[in-house]
Amino acid sequence: MKWAELCIHTTNEAIEPISNILHEAGASGVVIQDPEDLVKDHKTTFGEIYALDPNDYPAEGIFVKAYLPLNSFLNESVNEIKSAITNLKEYQIDIGANEVSVSEVDEEDWSTAWKKYYKPVKISEKFTIIPTWEEYTPVASDEVIMELDPGMAFGTGTHPTTVLSVQAIERYINKGDIVIDVGSGSGVLSIAAVLLGAEHVHAFDLDDVAVNSTKINAELNQAADRITASANNLLEGVEVEADVIVSNILAEIILKFTDDAFKLIKPGGLFITSGIISQKKGDVKDALIASGFDIVEVNEMEDWVAIIAKKN
Repeated sequence: MKWAELCIHTTNEAIEPISNILHEAGASGVVIQDPEDLVKDHKTTFGEIYALDPNDYPAEGIFVKAYLPLNSFLNESVNEIKSAITNLKEYQIDIGANEVSVSEVDEEDWSTAWKKYYKPVKISEKFTIIPTWEEYTPVASDEVIMELDPGMAFGTGTHPTTVLSVQAIERYINKGDIVIDVGSGSGVLSIAAVLLGAEHVHAFDLDDVAVNSTKINAELNQAADRITASANNLLEGVEVEADVIVSNILAEIILKFTDDAFKLIKPGGLFITSGIISQKKGDVKDALIASGFDIVEVNEMEDWVAIIAKKN
């Protein structure tokens, strides 16, 4: 299948509204290329994640890229996108150069080209995540290796929100725990819990692609017998009592099920939440406390936050 790659040269200020415009136009996701990433200091991470190519980045501003099917409606869609972006100026949003280019890309090239940037990375004291196509030799006797093939699901295990989540799991999961993973993505948190001794993980995601990715990665890590992955909307209809619930998802989504999480967590159990942008930290803390939780820890990495809450 052929796809059209849309590249919009704009500003950081315009990322969110332009991303929303692209999503409404049918793009399933966006790629942000910010030249700041080339010089960013990664002191808070355990290893390098990407080998970035400066030629892929603008000298000023940022690139927002999205992919749309190459069909007879493409020109109409592109024109609507251009118009919607230009209209952002009416809301005093700086859209910068506002240059939109369109190029053709094969699905195979699009879905595999990113692999060259994905290398083994140590994300916590114990965990090293390696892609299935890379060779790796452990450097420590207590190192825990997780093989991962993200496929088309969101989550390579190296984003700050995932790193924060895995670090929390490493500190708090106990042998024999029953765990619920809400928004499992590619299954990183579910697998981490099992590799650290959890008896069973119930992994839920609304996206069938993510559910399948969780199953594939569970198999890769010999954890399939202890991970049940299924499609579900958050915790709706779930009756499993858990020692720990983990959720690396947007703050706005976490706010919707803090009460449900409190009901399902056993007394003394924990709710590990991540995917929270720093500006939303207070909102999530307030919601957790209102549902009956006590806040145990708040950890931050770059602009992201993880909150660990306890049901006493």
